Amino acid sequence: MEKIEGEIESKEKVENESTLEEETPTISDTSADILEKKKDDVLYSKQSDPSNRRHRKSGVTEFVSKLFLLVLFFALNGLFVFGAVDFLLQNKYNEGVVQNVQPVKIVDEQSEVVSVAKNASPSVVSIIATAEIPKYETFYRDFFNFQIPSQVQNGTEETQIGAGSGFIVSADGYIITNKHVVEEEDAKYTVILKDAGHLDEKIEATVIARDPNNDIAILKIDKTDLPFLTLGNSDNLNVGQTTVAIGYALGEFDNTVSKGIISGLSRSIYASGSSSGTESLENLIQTDAAVNPGNSGGPLLDIEGNVIGVNVAMADAQSIGFAIPIGEVIPAYEEAKASGTIKKEAKAFLGVRYINIDSSLQEENSLPYNYGVIISRGEKITDLAIVPGSPADKAGIVENDIILEVNSEKIDDENTLAKLIAQYKPGEEVKLKVYHRGEEKELSVTLGES
Repeated sequence: MEKIEGEIESKEKVENESTLEEETPTISDTSADILEKKKDDVLYSKQSDPSNRRHRKSGVTEFVSKLFLLVLFFALNGLFVFGAVDFLLQNKYNEGVVQNVQPVKIVDEQSEVVSVAKNASPSVVSIIATAEIPKYETFYRDFFNFQIPSQVQNGTEETQIGAGSGFIVSADGYIITNKHVVEEEDAKYTVILKDAGHLDEKIEATVIARDPNNDIAILKIDKTDLPFLTLGNSDNLNVGQTTVAIGYALGEFDNTVSKGIISGLSRSIYASGSSSGTESLENLIQTDAAVNPGNSGGPLLDIEGNVIGVNVAMADAQSIGFAIPIGEVIPAYEEAKASGTIKKEAKAFLGVRYINIDSSLQEENSLPYNYGVIISRGEKITDLAIVPGSPADKAGIVENDIILEVNSEKIDDENTLAKLIAQYKPGEEVKLKVYHRGEEKELSVTLGES
């Protein structure tokens, strides 16, 4: 067996060497022959192997697919990166917008207020009331060796008795103020100017007219080319609207500026402090801009610098001031300017002092209603709840009664008692729905004239 296997291996070796000799070119073959033979072999291989073309197509397709995927990959990544960068930039931009919007708005409003104060202040004046007050001297008399002090008048001296504010409304020196600022007939009124051309100049003013229907007075000074304020429109005011008040605060600090908003409209109050006693003021603008003593008669301005009211009173509570709407002042000013007087209007008069009822007052005092008015006396002993001999007194209305309706119209924030009564003329009869000592009743009242 070993011998046979050796012969087979020897035979296979001889055959392999023979095949190798046939495939390997001999030394006698030329280079041209070798190249020609390789060409023929390649051509023969391409022609004889049909799968070769398929392989080539397959390779091209695979290459194109890979190229496409590669391009798509980078495209998607590019979009993602671009989107991320855009998002970050946009977010950063938005952050800047969010952070900057509110400050810009605040700066704008502050700038407007500063502009209003700067432009309006030269037209706001201080009004000083002085009068000749008797001057007394003290001397001592001997009375049984006791020195008894006595006083004797030694002439008069001009003394300041009041101060307030006003504002110029025409270049030739017309000024609007409150009636209670210039209420003393025998007093002398001096205006202190604040514009650059007449800074701190003092000039005597003439009272042209005192409005018998409202707390308004018109003054005139003998000057020309004065800066003056524009009278605006108070018919379309809104709660929350920005206001600027300027005046002679406390009778000491001239042209004091305060900013606030309109807190309420159509307010009714009883104002005291004048020599004529307590006065009923209706349809007022309520503001939280500081209206201090001395600010009376100064302008209440909107954010554009137009006069929308005349500051008139302050409440005992903090940050509550009131102004007369300029729409009620303009007719009086025009009448005074044209005729030198303001006619008294015949106004219906009921003769009660009251507090408006709302939900808060109802809850605090366990009242049966959250609307209407409760008849109540004022702080002073002279501030009676019912005016003696008035229509309300004659009808039997008493303190702590609640008036609910006037001719079936409910009394509330929109329809105040004063507003409802003002719809009628003196001498007309109205029916009042009144809550009196635990029961409702209807009273007929003939209105008087105020």
